[in-house]
Amino acid sequence: MASAAKRASPLRVVAIFEAAKGLVVLLAGTGLLLLIGRDVQAMAERFVAHLHLDPASHYPRIFIEKVGEVSGPRLRLYALGALLYALIRMAEAVGLWNDLKWAEWLGLSTGAIYLPFEVRALIRRPGPEPLIAIVINLIVLVVLAHRLQSRARAR
Repeated sequence: MASAAKRASPLRVVAIFEAAKGLVVLLAGTGLLLLIGRDVQAMAERFVAHLHLDPASHYPRIFIEKVGEVSGPRLRLYALGALLYALIRMAEAVGLWNDLKWAEWLGLSTGAIYLPFEVRALIRRPGPEPLIAIVINLIVLVVLAHRLQSRARAR
């Protein structure tokens, strides 16, 4: 049986985090599939009305117009992208949970890819959300880099 320290290791926390991200995206992709064949623009208009927003004002109007451009084939494509992303996150989570080196490299490389976009988002629209995303991503990167460094030293 695994020790309590191993069960609560930072690597396992990252594995749970990655699995959660994969699950959220999988659910979102499933939600996209449920929209196929429905009047998505009418749903967007009802949503804006429910929020008591003026549909003629700038952002609600843009939202309604963009949603109206989404078609069945595009929704399928987005859902497929969500599925692929979720599968990668789930594979990484399983690999990290089982302490596999390839999963650490996968997590390190994908996390590093996101970082410039997160920094750009913080510069464009400073606020707590992009800052929190950067901090979480940096924590994940540090955990994975430390684990890979520990592996290298152990050899």
